[in-house]
Amino acid sequence: MVVVRSAPVAGAGQVTVTVTAAPITPLDVLCASGTSYFGTPGLPYVPGVQGVGTLDDGTAVWFPTDAGMRPGDGSMAEVVTVPAADVVPLPADVDHRLVAALGLSAVAAWQALTWRGELLPGEQVLVLGGGGVVGQAAIQLARLAGARRVIAACRSAAARERAHRLGADAVVALHDTDDVATLARRLQDATDGPVDLVLDPLFGIPAAASLRTLRRGGRLVNLGSAAGEIAPLDSATLRSGSLRVLGYTNTELSAAEKSATMRYLAGHAAAGRLVADHDCVPLSEIGAAWTAQAGGVATRRLVVVPSSPLRKD
Repeated sequence: MVVVRSAPVAGAGQVTVTVTAAPITPLDVLCASGTSYFGTPGLPYVPGVQGVGTLDDGTAVWFPTDAGMRPGDGSMAEVVTVPAADVVPLPADVDHRLVAALGLSAVAAWQALTWRGELLPGEQVLVLGGGGVVGQAAIQLARLAGARRVIAACRSAAARERAHRLGADAVVALHDTDDVATLARRLQDATDGPVDLVLDPLFGIPAAASLRTLRRGGRLVNLGSAAGEIAPLDSATLRSGSLRVLGYTNTELSAAEKSATMRYLAGHAAAGRLVADHDCVPLSEIGAAWTAQAGGVATRRLVVVPSSPLRKD
């Protein structure tokens, strides 16, 4: 059944945003399907937990929404209303589609590396899932934070090529047939001595294997479970290395922290120091794009753009 929504009207403390780009992310699919830890959303609603657009005065902004997590519509529309306090002004010359592609994935990568993971200049970083947007951002952001060496682990050949292109010093293949010991040896062969920090959006066997690369007191920051909800961690590895396994979620950030991070990331994107592979899809074709994301067919971040061409700025 198709439900036609009326154009939103900004209330007190809200602004109207004409949407120029909105990504379809794994979180959007989880929220819409009711399989996220937020539970089943009330219907009908417009999905989209973030987007980029312009205010009535032409100011370019990035904005978050609570779509699928709390009552209210999201970013996958022509026009949205959002709290004025939540919008983040963007550099005038930045590509809206790139900022949308990076979005909260890059926020998570940066905060997991620097706040939760306490990355220091000169440290060696292992990025699991280096082909996804979180992984792509983490490779580049670890470099920007002063990491001396970045290793990426990726499934597909295309993802491994992408990780090399983004600056990974070494790239390790991930296989469905890997056991912990086999993958651990392959990861260790790619490192230059023990790893200081693992950024992990995968969990499962890759997380367990990556622990065996860490130095004494090393850290693993988990921010996803793309490879499995359960990881076969062994007590001996954890205890013998005095390792730290930490969890991260963007929901821990205040609005001010999220805003400051987006401004930082947008500045790097505008300067060409931060990119993410993405494909643009007209809003009129969102059904097929959503199916591709939900079915695991999409290999690049899908960004919904207006059906009629608009300037990026």
